[in-house]
Amino acid sequence: MFDDLKASLRDLISARLAPDDRRAAVHAMKESIIRAKMALDDLRDGLAQTRQRLATEEAELATVERRRALAEQAAEAETVAIAERYARPLRERVEVLRRKADVQADELALAERDVSEMTQQLKVAASGGVATPPVATRVNDELESDGALKRDFDSLSRASARAAAEQDADARLAELKRRMGQ
Repeated sequence: MFDDLKASLRDLISARLAPDDRRAAVHAMKESIIRAKMALDDLRDGLAQTRQRLATEEAELATVERRRALAEQAAEAETVAIAERYARPLRERVEVLRRKADVQADELALAERDVSEMTQQLKVAASGGVATPPVATRVNDELESDGALKRDFDSLSRASARAAAEQDADARLAELKRRMGQ
């Protein structure tokens, strides 16, 4: 999300800048992180608005479905048909808003993680230190020397990611079923 800022931080940390330019770059990076944090606030606001709209639409759908059920009990076929006609687009809208809220929450989590990493990198750069590579990078460098071990590690990593994805899919399906009343 903040690729240009990340690249600038990497340049700053790797000491590709002259010492005189470092101070100005650190100041510019601080301003960029402030703007990124403001963007996080916008993402949070958007997610809150989507959740509020979702709650409103769900309440309206519940009302329409309750009225349809009452009309069915009273054997009012015309009222049932009208209620169903209103309920169908409401159900679709509710489902779209649920997916939108999920995507916005994922985007917010990703952006928060990016800003947190950039803030840590900026702290290192501002102190004049050189950042150590992330653990995963160091592990990959060590594993490159042993091909069989690297293949085993990659296989385990893929299996773990696949299991996590399946677990996430099962959880989402259960939540969807719960919401749909099944």
